[in-house]
Amino acid sequence: VTSMQVSRAAQALDGAFEQWRARTLEQCPYVTLDATYQKVRIGGCVVSAAVLVALGVRSDGKRVILGVSVATSEAEVHWRKFIESLLARGLHGIKLIISDDHSGLKAALAATLPGIPWQRCQFHLQQNAQSYVSKLALRSEVAEDIRTIFNATTEADAKQAIRAATSKYEKSEPKLSEWISENIEEGLAVLRFPPAHRKRLRTSNSIERLNKEIRRRTRVVGLFPNEASLLRLVTALALEVSEDWESGRIYLSMNLI
Repeated sequence: VTSMQVSRAAQALDGAFEQWRARTLEQCPYVTLDATYQKVRIGGCVVSAAVLVALGVRSDGKRVILGVSVATSEAEVHWRKFIESLLARGLHGIKLIISDDHSGLKAALAATLPGIPWQRCQFHLQQNAQSYVSKLALRSEVAEDIRTIFNATTEADAKQAIRAATSKYEKSEPKLSEWISENIEEGLAVLRFPPAHRKRLRTSNSIERLNKEIRRRTRVVGLFPNEASLLRLVTALALEVSEDWESGRIYLSMNLI
């Protein structure tokens, strides 16, 4: 295979992939945003480029990959541009955004989707809480207390459990108590939605299949020569996964909202 043939094949793929990335979107009540990092050579230097990914649950209850993008970081400007591109393509009807905590993403959401409830990933909240526990023997107890908060039936019950946990650790683990008071409530937006949906909306784990597959494939490459080559691989994977989801079973019964 000659370099000319490889170049022509890549150009043909790029055209098809660009068409998929620019396709018209539809109503998606639930949207999950996440990013993973890959090594790319840019301007003669090796940098960690952010692969931005958006997943949606459509009004028919099926999941779909809304879009992918490669940026030099997760700064607000990159997230904002990415989200604006999704809205420009017709994404609408969003009722909940799910993601991990990141200042750039939060600022971009405030600018592009103000007023939309934000669900901070409960899995990552649990992980973050453990870094504030100074005594190893307390870790399982703290994890159980946080699970009690997240498993509450209503927001009122969850907030009462937050107050109880804050008071419980106020003297023995003051930094943990303060962290719980300031952060845990960000993981409660899911309680405003149908109980049957909460398990799948409380974390950003739904997007992990794609991220894991990206990491599995990129390990073979190691270092990408440019951003275009990384975007090409990521788009191919996203298209494949999205088509599987769209042709598969319903993810959530949307007649509950």
